[in-house]
This record gives sequence, C-alpha cells and structure tokens, in this order.
Amino acid sequence: MSLLLIVLLPFLGALLPALMIRAGRTACATTTFSFSLIALALLLSHSSAVLNGEVVHASWEWLPGLGLNANFMLDGLGFFFAGLILGIGLLIIVYARFYLAKDDPMGSFYAYLLLFQGAMLGIVLSDNILLLLVFWELTSLSSFLLIGYWKHLPEGRQGARMALTVTGAGGLAMIAGMLILGEIAGSYDLSEILLAREAIQASPLYLPALVLILIGCFTKSAQFPFHFWLPQAMAAPTPVSAYLHSATMVKAGLFLMARMWPVLAGTPEWFYIVATTGLVTMLLGAVIALFKDDLKGLLAFSTVSHLGLVTMLLGFGTPLAAVAAVFHILNHAIFKAALFMNAGIVDHETGTRHIPHLGGLLQVMPITATLAMVAAASMAGLPPLNGFLSKEMMLHEAVSTAWLGSDWVVAAMATLAACFSVAYALRYVGHVFFGRTRSELPHTPHDPPLGMWLPPALLVVLVVLIGLFPDPVAGPLVASVSRVVTGGEVMDYHLALWHGFTPALGLSAIAVVCGFFMLKAYPRVRAIWAAGPHPEARLMFRSTISFAVELAQAITQGLHNGALPRYLAFMIATALLLGISAFIGGSHEAGQRPLLEANLATVMVWLMLVGGCLTVLLHHHERIVGLIAVGIVGLVVSVAFVYLSAPDLALTQISVEVVTVVLMLLALNFLPKDTPRESSGARRLRDGSLAVASGLGIGGLAWAVLTRDFETLSGYYLEQSVPGGGGTNVVNVILVDFRGFDTFGEIIVLGIAALTIYALLDGVMRGAVQRKLVAWVPDQARSADRHPMMLVVATRVGLPLALVVGVFIFLRGHNVPGGGFIAGLLVAIALIVQYMASGFSWAAQRMKIDYHGLIGSGVLVAALTGLGAWVAGYPFLTSTVWHLSLPLLGEVHVASAMFFDTGVFLVVVGATMLALANLSRIARRAEYLPVNAEPMDIDPSLQSHSGQG
Repeated sequence: MSLLLIVLLPFLGALLPALMIRAGRTACATTTFSFSLIALALLLSHSSAVLNGEVVHASWEWLPGLGLNANFMLDGLGFFFAGLILGIGLLIIVYARFYLAKDDPMGSFYAYLLLFQGAMLGIVLSDNILLLLVFWELTSLSSFLLIGYWKHLPEGRQGARMALTVTGAGGLAMIAGMLILGEIAGSYDLSEILLAREAIQASPLYLPALVLILIGCFTKSAQFPFHFWLPQAMAAPTPVSAYLHSATMVKAGLFLMARMWPVLAGTPEWFYIVATTGLVTMLLGAVIALFKDDLKGLLAFSTVSHLGLVTMLLGFGTPLAAVAAVFHILNHAIFKAALFMNAGIVDHETGTRHIPHLGGLLQVMPITATLAMVAAASMAGLPPLNGFLSKEMMLHEAVSTAWLGSDWVVAAMATLAACFSVAYALRYVGHVFFGRTRSELPHTPHDPPLGMWLPPALLVVLVVLIGLFPDPVAGPLVASVSRVVTGGEVMDYHLALWHGFTPALGLSAIAVVCGFFMLKAYPRVRAIWAAGPHPEARLMFRSTISFAVELAQAITQGLHNGALPRYLAFMIATALLLGISAFIGGSHEAGQRPLLEANLATVMVWLMLVGGCLTVLLHHHERIVGLIAVGIVGLVVSVAFVYLSAPDLALTQISVEVVTVVLMLLALNFLPKDTPRESSGARRLRDGSLAVASGLGIGGLAWAVLTRDFETLSGYYLEQSVPGGGGTNVVNVILVDFRGFDTFGEIIVLGIAALTIYALLDGVMRGAVQRKLVAWVPDQARSADRHPMMLVVATRVGLPLALVVGVFIFLRGHNVPGGGFIAGLLVAIALIVQYMASGFSWAAQRMKIDYHGLIGSGVLVAALTGLGAWVAGYPFLTSTVWHLSLPLLGEVHVASAMFFDTGVFLVVVGATMLALANLSRIARRAEYLPVNAEPMDIDPSLQSHSGQG
C-alpha cells in the first residue's frame, strides 16, 4: 500500500497549492513541501530492505484481461531514482519559494511541479510496462506545463511545444517497442520481462523492439540527434531547469536503459547503437557548451554531454561500466542541480545571465561564488570531488573498450569531450566570478537570502563528502543499484579517491591541462569556432515541422474537399478491394445447409423493399418523395423483424424511423426540395458500379453465411437470461446486463451527438448565418391553417395516453418486448408532436424541460448503477434481482438493471428532444425575426436555452 501512496501523494498534493496560495506564498510552499516529504519518508522506510537486496511488490488488478494491472516494484534502482526525484524535489520547492517573483502564480507552479513529480515516481516504481507508458506520457504533458510556465514569453511557449513534440513522438515509438517486448516475453510485467533475456535476444523482433525503445529513451534524455529540445527548455524558470536537468525528465531515458539493461544489453546491436550515440552526444554537447554565452545554455549543453556520458557507459554493456554509469548519475544529479540553482541566483541578483556582461562577482557574492566553484570543479572532474571519481571510472572503461576493432577511438573521443568539459566548467567560474567587476548590471549584485543559497549549499556538501569518503557515503547505494542494473552480475570494485597511476588518471590530467589552455586562449578558440559551419538544430526542427504541416495541409485539402460522395466512394472501394483480395486468396466451397421455402407474403414484402429502394434511386432528386420512400423501406424492415420473431427490434425500428423522418423533414425545410444539380455521367457510372459490386458482395456474403451451419452466442444468452440477468426478454437483458458496458458507451455517444447538434444549430442563430436565415423566403406556399384544430386537440388529448404507454413499455421491458430505449423514443415522439401541432412557442412555454440536464442525469444514473455493483463487490454494471411482496400487488420482482434502463430512457428522451426541438426553434426564428433584428430584440421565448429545447 505504501508504494501506491508514494506515487499518489504528489498527485493528491497537486490539488492543494492553488488553494493554499490564498493563505500566502509560504503556506503554499509548505504544503507542497509536506507532500513530498511524506512521500520521501515512506520511501526511506523501505531503505533497509532494499539496500539488502530485497524487492518490495504491490499489485492491484485493473484490466487483467489486457495485462494492465497497477503493479509497483521497489528495488535498488527504483529506490535510487525515487530518492533523487523526491530529495532534490524538496530542495527545488524551497528554492522556488524565494526565486519566483510575486507576480508569478506560485500555486500553479507547485501544482505542475507535483504532477510532474508524481509522473516521474510512477515511471521508476512501475512493474508493468503499460502502466509505465502511461506515466511516461504524463511526464511529457506535465513538463510541457512547467517549461511553458511563463506564458508571456514566446521562447517559453516554443520550448514547451518543442519538448512535447520530440518527447511525445519518441514516446509513441517506445509504446510500439514495449508492446513488442511484452509479446516476446509473454507478459507486460517488468519483473517477468527481466527474466526473459534469452527469449528476447533470440527473437527476430529483438532489433525492432530495441530500436523503438531506444528512440523513446534517446528523445527523453536528449541524445543526438534529439538533443536540441533540451536547451530550448531553458526558457522555463530556473527551478524547473534545475529539476529537469538533474533528477527528473532527462533521467527518465537513462532510467529505462538501466532498467532494461539485463535483457537488452550485451549484444553488438546494443553496443553500437547505444555506445556510439552516447559518445557522439557527449562530445557534441561539450563542444557547444563551451561557446554558449547564456549561463543556463552552457549548463544545458553540459547536461546533454553528461547524459551522453552515462548513455555511452550503459552502451558498453559491461558490469563495471554499468556501475560507473550509476555512480555518475548520482554525482551529476547533485552538482548539476547545485549549478542550475547557482545560475538562477546570479540571474536573480544581477538581472542577467549573459556571461559577457558578468564578471568579478566573487567580491560581492562570496557565498554564491564559493558554491559555484566547488560544483563546477566537480562537473569538470577535478579532485577531490565526486565528479572526479565517476569521470575516472568512465575513462577507465573507455580505455578498455574497442570500437570497430580500434582500441583508441573511444578513449580519444572521451578524453576530448573531457577537455571541453573542463574548459566550460572553468569558463563558468572564471568569466562570471573573476575578472573585472561590471558596473552596468541591471541590479546591484549581492548574495541571496538563506532560502535560495541553502538548497545548493546542501548539495555542494554532498559533492565534497562523496568525493572525500565515496565508499561509506555512496558505496552501499551504488552497489545495491548496480546489482539491479546488471541483474546481479557485478565485478569487484572499490570506490576510492586514489587508485594509483593508471591510464585513466593520465587521460584525466591531459583533459585538465587542455581545458585550462582552452580557457586561456578562449578568444582564439572562439574565433576558430565562429569561422566554422554551425548547423542550427532548432531551425532545422522548425523547418521540418513547417514542411510537415504544409505537406499535411496539401494532402488533407486534396483528399478532404468536403464532398461526401467522394469519401463514400473511397471507403466502399477500399472495402471492396479488401473483400475481393480475401476472396481470391481463399478457398471456396458451396454451403450444404438447405434453404427455407419463401411463401407469398415473404415475396411480397421483399418486392415492397426492392420497390422502395428503387423509388429512392429513381426519385432521389425529389427529396420529399425520396424521404417517404426511405420511410417505407424502414417500415418493411420492421415487418421483417416481426416475421423473424424479433418484436423488440421491430418496435425500435418503427420508433427510430418516425424520429428520423421527422428530423429529416425539419432539416429539409431549409434545403431545396429538388436536387439543384445532377452528377455527371462518369460519376454516376462510378457510383453505380460501386453500388452493384457492393450489393453483389454483401448478397454473396449473406448467401455464404445462410447456407452454412454456424454456432452463435444466442444459446448462452437464452439459457442465462433468467438466471444471469433476471429477465425473460433476452434482447433487453443483453442490452442492460450482458453487454451493459457497450450500452453505457452508446448512450454517452448519443448524448454527445445531441449536444453537438445543439452546438451546431446554436451557431446558426447568430452572425451572417442568422441574417441569411432571416432573409430566407420559403420556396413553396405554406398552409393557411398552420395548426389544425383537430390535430391540436388530438395531440393534447393523446399526450397523457402516450406517456402512460411509454411508462408501460418501459416497465415491461425486462420480461417482454419494450425497455428504456423504445420507451424513450415513444415519449420523445409524443412530445415532439406537441411542437408540430401547436407550434414551438406554445410547446416551449409549457414544456420547461432542461434537455441538457436530462442527458446528464441519464448518464449519471447509469453510471451510479454500475458503481453500485462495485460497492457491493461485483464487476461494474453487474445486475441483481430483488423479489418483493407488496400489498395488493403480491410478489413483484425488481431488477437493478431497471435503474440502468432509466438512465437509457432519460438520455434517449433528452437527446432526441434536444435535436428535434432545436430544429423547430430554427424554423420559428426564421419565420418571426425581422431581417434587421439584433439578438437583444429577439422574443425571449425564442432565445437559445436548453430548457426550451
């Protein structure tokens, strides 16, 4: 339970900062801090077990049929990353309290931060790859909110979009790779997948799965060629940058590579893809970082370089390289968070982070300068700090690694990257805190308040402690994590500051000397850099996106030209081609099932159906005639249902047919009664050919099915209708019990469709469309007797009877033909007839029904019925039956499905009336509005409101 709570606490806490900000900034920060602190305390409660090699599991079934369960796992690797996320998160929360300006919406910031924190915790603690993917995408969405926090900055919005695009696209690739991996392993649980190394690497799908998963990791961890999004995210507030670059977003890709190391590493494909990508990224990021004039830009590209370093180590595929990768993840998180917060202090106190405008800050900001020097020295890999230790381990592994048969390429490239790393770290310190003091700064510089320098100071203390005492301070944690990463295969090693005179020490010394001379000759080095080509990844990305958008628009406009016949022709032709290809590629034999003899009545009904269809075809240009013919076809179909012993379907068909005809009549009122232009001969030939081919295909398919014996689920439904669903009307029991979840989805779709119709028709009531509607002149003469008295009287007298029939149909539906859907249509028809007989104004004044509320109430009632089953300990929408003994009535059985059917009834009535009554309202407005009417001049009875349709 505690694992789930660790993940949920940040999400729960995200609800409070926006409220607590009303109590003040300190209260808001304290609340946020408290939730992260509790989560960290729960995590640390498992430290003893985890560091001893135990694995803590927690599991909750969600959709076991799909393999999607809420499974969580806490081992050394998950504990390590969760500790970084929560520990550095606490420091960021404190730092942000003093960094953010009074005008910044702090409540929103902390809410976004906690959402992001919860998503990251979900990634590192998930034991199900499908659940991990959900949290993976949540990090992209929540980081989008954080990076674009300063909405008034165009670069902030652009950086957020770029980050979301790149990481989101990589996430889509990773989804495919993870699904393939789960299919190979036969499980979507990580604990099961990590045991299937041989099966995964022997599978022919290993390489596609590997490439797709690595694309997701590389995009999230800003590896070449996806590195460009991370520096663009610098437009975010510094607390966000510090958190993203040290412990969270960019570490997600490293985490997943480390998590999958036991099953994916150890192959040539893994080595050449991962190690090469990491090596290139490490060198490229280090070179670019040296020439960045923005403090955060320099640190951003240094992050890219160090992420490449870890990726390269993981790519080597050796246990000792994995240990070095784990150790450097820890060290980088510590010194990089400190440096980003330090850069934020410089920007906050001086008003700029442009390096050429800075200098000499040691004199006026001694605390800030001291923290910067120690953290930057660690980033450069100088002894006796933690960065030196993991850099030595990296160089040792680089010296021991051959690439395409060469023993020196990796070592040389890694040493060159280390040279630039020393140079940009020294530049960060030398060009900002030493040299000439600048007097033209926007603000008078001074050290910040305690709340801003204490968080990075605590990290700097760790930098020193791990550097001086690596084994007692970090040894147990690194060992525990490394055992998980390597699957238990860890070589003997010893974390120490001194390992003697080794090749790695020599390369490190070369890097320090070269870096120092690079900084000394910086103007000349920069001139050489400036003279060379500089492909701008950001511009290339934007050009690619612009080209993709233009191409998509061209294709969309070419295909989607608004012609419905064209769309239908494409879809039908595609279906035909698929059917023909399947028919040609399969074997065929005649069915042996004997046919039933067709009697005279059946033939006559069939001829009526064919006649109705031919009438629609021949008189399609006369729309009223065509609509009447369509109604005849519907009635014939209902007769067929009666003949086939399906009275429920017959009642539904008749009801739907009436509603459809009324709806079409109202719509046709505003359309030409004749087709204005006939299709060309070529188009008619195309449509006719498709129609004939489709008809023959469907007919052949029906013939093939009817002449063969087959088994259906109908026998199961017939047997279980009473014992399982408590009703003798099998159709209704299927709708509200066996397939109740489908019906629940359908009524939601029906409600959405009605609301969409309402929104579209409501738009007709204003603007240019309204003026055109008001100026519309009916193209046919209207009856002088708008509301015949006999029709008015008949409908008003018949309304109570119709309502009683609707209630009767509803109540009997569980055992005999009827039910909520049919009853809803009958009641809707009875109500709409009032509009037709007495006019919109008369009906609207008397039927003050909120159709929007009716739809919502129906969905809510149906949902509560399903939740009631959950509360009782049964699956969603499971029904039950109560047998009651009532006075006078005797024994009465009541099914819980009746409440679900009530929801269906309400949605059907509300949706139907919302669509039909609003069409009536348009007709009313068109008749009675003057051409120059303004919305305020409209009769209140005609205003757009759901209460009157």
